[in-house]
Amino acid sequence: MSQGIRDKVLWITGASSGIGRALTLRLVEQNNFVIASSRRLDALTELQKIAPSRLRVLDCDLSDDAVMPGVARRLAGFTDHLDMVIACAGTCEYDDDLQLDVTMYRRVFDGNFFALVNTLKCAQPLLAASRSPVFAALGSLSSVVPFPRAEAYGSSKAAVAYFLESVRADTSLTPLRVVHIRPGFVDTRLTQRNDFDMPFLMTPDQAAERIEQGLCGVGHTVDFPKRLSWPLRFLGFFSSIWFRFCVPKMTRIRTLRKN
Repeated sequence: MSQGIRDKVLWITGASSGIGRALTLRLVEQNNFVIASSRRLDALTELQKIAPSRLRVLDCDLSDDAVMPGVARRLAGFTDHLDMVIACAGTCEYDDDLQLDVTMYRRVFDGNFFALVNTLKCAQPLLAASRSPVFAALGSLSSVVPFPRAEAYGSSKAAVAYFLESVRADTSLTPLRVVHIRPGFVDTRLTQRNDFDMPFLMTPDQAAERIEQGLCGVGHTVDFPKRLSWPLRFLGFFSSIWFRFCVPKMTRIRTLRKN
């Protein structure tokens, strides 16, 4: 039997669909005890029927600060420790025509960044009770280089990247391992709304397999697919190439807004 994540206690956020759901199903099958959370109780309830003895559901909005004390109490009611947290909750909205709608920006940051901060805040006491705790969060390869229309989404994922690196620095003398997961395009409800070509599109099951492989290693960054991540990382180092040859073909703006 190949190496994998087994016999652990995990909390997976964003578990009702997409990558979070695929990870939940994959890890429950491998004799892990999984706490699955999402805002969608109906989807979580259906998910729990698959493995009722190894799966608990926690419906909550992690971007709502007011409910966090209750979330922490419910987590502690399920387990006295967490070996691993995989934060998959998130959202995506694009800024068409550079409208700079601050309400939309706040909504994206709430879903992608502040929800992550709340996740770690709730999980930290239970992670501290584990011998080898892991805190992993879903970022995006979009944070490697700046994409047109992605001012809100990309900025929120860049904030995730810096937050995780700072947490890693602050906890460098503790057993906590912090892992930044940066996928490319994955076929989910969010990406199905995209109106542009998505190279190297993966299924959620393929993404879940790559994530598990990465979490079984010792690194602090899990990038995939490599055939997308390596070119983007190269262009991140040589941004003049990106701005001269790539973004002019992608941007839809030809004149600045006048109102």
